[in-house]
Amino acid sequence: MNWISNVVPPKIRSLLRRDTPENLWVKCPESGQLVFHKDLEANLMVVPGSGYHMPIGAKARLSSLFDDGDYEELIPPETPSDPLKFRDIKRYVDRLKENRAKAGAADAVTVAFGKLERQDVTVAVQDFAFQGGTLGLAAGETIVAGIFAAIERRTPFVIFTTSGGARMQEGMFALMQMARTTVAVRRLRAAKLPYIVVLANPTTGGVTASYAMLGDVHIAEPGAVIGFAGARVIEQTIRERLPEGFQRAEYLRAHGMVDLVVPRPRQRETLARLCRLLARVPTAQAA
Repeated sequence: MNWISNVVPPKIRSLLRRDTPENLWVKCPESGQLVFHKDLEANLMVVPGSGYHMPIGAKARLSSLFDDGDYEELIPPETPSDPLKFRDIKRYVDRLKENRAKAGAADAVTVAFGKLERQDVTVAVQDFAFQGGTLGLAAGETIVAGIFAAIERRTPFVIFTTSGGARMQEGMFALMQMARTTVAVRRLRAAKLPYIVVLANPTTGGVTASYAMLGDVHIAEPGAVIGFAGARVIEQTIRERLPEGFQRAEYLRAHGMVDLVVPRPRQRETLARLCRLLARVPTAQAA
């Protein structure tokens, strides 16, 4: 008989025994190393030993990027939640509620304004925790609104991408976001403002086929999978074995599809330098 649970009153029992969080230690998928979750968070979700880049939430990424962690979020445009009234094993509106509770955001993309080493920038972050970072009507509208806000404020536009592609529950409405975001990027370019893309793991499907590959500079996180179709689908189509590391950030850097591979802890300084260079901000003014 467990005397603590059966004899001791509940109020005293809470003092004698304390629940341990389930995620106190996190296992690295690559090396199997166990990392204390606080150490992992302090290192921007990068495993200290192996350098493996684990997923990071939108708010954590934005806080680590902007000066003093201060930023202003763009209010996302209002869009129909379920334009096709889609349902499979559960209703699409119910899936959206679950993902909003899990990710703590209205949809997969968050846009914010702030200062990066004293320079005004507009930043969009895609969150894989929200239904695999899929591109739907709300996410596309938010990206377009963010680009237009960057044009109005005359700031560089930086986007962090991570996605499984277009959102199947929204059909053609999701696919149209590929064209709409592409047009918005062209307007940003016509305004002669920098557009920098940071490709996180994974960036695939319609996102890769649109705004993720239209940047002035493409930065990838180490080990990130970047491509349109999956490697297995390509092998089955061409009936050949793909090269080792195909679609990984390092392979794409070696073959000219990505400009830089930059670990997450060094991205802030790299992005600040690129924004100053592309926006032609004098060094004295930036300091």
